[in-house]
Amino acid sequence: MNGSVPIGRVVGVPLRMHWSVPLLVVLFAYGLGRQTLPVWTPGRSNAVYTFASVVGALLLMGSLLLHETAHAATARKRKISVEDVTLWALGGMTRMGRPQTAAAAFVVAVSGPLTSLLLGGAALGAGIGLHALLGWAVPAAVLVWLGWTNLFLAVFNLLPAAPLDGGRVLQALLWWRTGDRDRADRAASRSGQVMGVLLTAVGWISFVRGSSGGLWLVFLGLFIAFVAGAERQHAVLRTALRGVRVADAMSSPVATGADWQSVRQFIDEVAAESRHSALPLLDFDGRPSGVVHARALARIQDAQRDALRVRDVATPLAQCAVAAPDDLLGEALDELRPGTGLPVLVVDGGRLVGIVTAKDISRLVQRQTLRGGREPE
Repeated sequence: MNGSVPIGRVVGVPLRMHWSVPLLVVLFAYGLGRQTLPVWTPGRSNAVYTFASVVGALLLMGSLLLHETAHAATARKRKISVEDVTLWALGGMTRMGRPQTAAAAFVVAVSGPLTSLLLGGAALGAGIGLHALLGWAVPAAVLVWLGWTNLFLAVFNLLPAAPLDGGRVLQALLWWRTGDRDRADRAASRSGQVMGVLLTAVGWISFVRGSSGGLWLVFLGLFIAFVAGAERQHAVLRTALRGVRVADAMSSPVATGADWQSVRQFIDEVAAESRHSALPLLDFDGRPSGVVHARALARIQDAQRDALRVRDVATPLAQCAVAAPDDLLGEALDELRPGTGLPVLVVDGGRLVGIVTAKDISRLVQRQTLRGGREPE
């Protein structure tokens, strides 16, 4: 996610934090310290409220991290690739590959809300017990607030609307019930679009009536509607590509260059003459060794272009998407690992025979639409 920085690793995958997280901590701490705690435990000093509210806000961020960690750990256990976990203003996000079964999709989806429910119940019980046994009102109030907040987040996340966890659960159940993954994807994303619009409307009405929290609901609703719309487009795309082979979409022949060339020589002889912005590289044996993008070449200063080899700025083959000509295009796209995008290198017998770019897919979908009638709903 743009604007995020790496801060470590969790369950073996990179952990990132968006610049909005400190702002989120401040907002939670302000609400807890200026509104909730003075009402629940009156008569304490401002220093006590400030310290307790900061601790509570940090504990909540830790809860959000555990929620996302549960998704990542469950996905890895189910052999699903996970690129990273990112904390940001609307909670967290785990970027991962697509589950290959409905059961795996269901388990990964419910793992986060179940974790939040357990954390909420534990914090609520600890807060009540702490107050009853020791009479520590402020720490108990922080734990009770943390518990109720986690329970609310768990229930909210289970709303049946993608990209919320509840939308993923709905998606998995429909996939299991119908056996049609694309249909389930479209239904869940459509539900997300409707829910996003409703949340936006409710949030705006609340904001107009004087509730500052309504603005947060507006942003959340717009985010859900936007992501759900993008997911619906992807689902429609997969439906349109059903039964289509990689060879039907690939560009061939395609301009290639030797990976041992200097950046300047490669630009002059290959990149400047090609219609593609992503160009495959070949090794000494004529086998594909990676892909170099025009934007990566453009960032290299002129003084370095003679010294650098093009393979030094390329994406190595191990990180590229590769498919055979007879593979189903939809399956090839499904197997794209997180962080591995287009183009797909089409390899037959160890030799590059073409590539599949975003433009190739768009052109193919247009042809499919013209031949097959209207777009799937």
